[in-house]
Amino acid sequence: MRKTQITIDVELDENHIPELMTWNAADGGVEKEETKAVMISVWDEKTSEALRIDLWTKDMPVDQMKMFMHQIFVSLGSTYQRATGEDDVAAWIEDIAEEFAVKSAIKM
Repeated sequence: MRKTQITIDVELDENHIPELMTWNAADGGVEKEETKAVMISVWDEKTSEALRIDLWTKDMPVDQMKMFMHQIFVSLGSTYQRATGEDDVAAWIEDIAEEFAVKSAIKM
């Protein structure tokens, strides 16, 4: 069996707020790549619930956070379509993403 690893290093300030985050994915050629935000979700089969880690640095600009969230919504629609084959629901999720972009005044 082959294994691979993705790591995220988080440097915290004195108040435990992320100041610097880097991630590594050797198989993808990523080494110590700086990022301002990370969202990870994993499925806990035992409890039938999603577990999440949402982190962002204290200097993450709000406009970039809005763009990040919009792109996550768009990707959720795509992921949902690939996982279920339900084009209508996937399109609805993408519509929600576009409504979010309008309501949050994202400049694209």
